[in-house]
Amino acid sequence: MNELVKKISDYAGVREEKFYKTTLFRAETLLLGLNCLEPGQVQKPHTHDDQDKFYYVVEGSGRFWLGEEQVTAVTGEVVWAPAGLLHGVENEADGRLTLLVGIAPAP
Repeated sequence: MNELVKKISDYAGVREEKFYKTTLFRAETLLLGLNCLEPGQVQKPHTHDDQDKFYYVVEGSGRFWLGEEQVTAVTGEVVWAPAGLLHGVENEADGRLTLLVGIAPAP
């Protein structure tokens, strides 16, 4: 397969001790990755002082921390976390939460 085209389902995975993540593409200006959270798994709230981030919900639903606010996003929705905003996500659903994640500039 062309290295510039990737099928998301080929990169999904599971880790029991912590949510699964992998990098799909990386350049100086952008990192594009995949995060998979099983029910109950959490990406703890954190910040990126000089990086913007988005989460596109490929599958499932998650509760996202965005500063002081918490919102739920579902399949087909995108969540924006501008540089410096506290953000994180928890899978409170019964099935896997699959997120396409972009960070710019790349860490």
